Amino acid sequence: MKRRLHALAHARAGDKGDISLISVIAYRQADFVLLERQLTGEAVARHFARLSPDRVERFTLPSLGALNFVLHGALRGGVTRSLALDAHGKTLASTLLEIEIDVPE
Repeated sequence: MKRRLHALAHARAGDKGDISLISVIAYRQADFVLLERQLTGEAVARHFARLSPDRVERFTLPSLGALNFVLHGALRGGVTRSLALDAHGKTLASTLLEIEIDVPE
């Protein structure tokens, strides 16, 4: 069964220059295994393909039940340089929570 990521986790984000930082934190430690397996750097890069990030790095924080993603080059030059309507990294966290995760029934 597929479920949206927001059913399993919440996210926090920030931005620095042209880099967006998104942390995904599982509500339950038991769900962290699903997130760790399915929410890869490649999956996040595909989800944000329209932004054409230069690269996506993933850092795993198992003791927190969290994954941290660093999206390099995703903010079109950064908040103060971009012509995008809302270039802040914070909005990308909400967008990432729409990704679908396979959840066992």
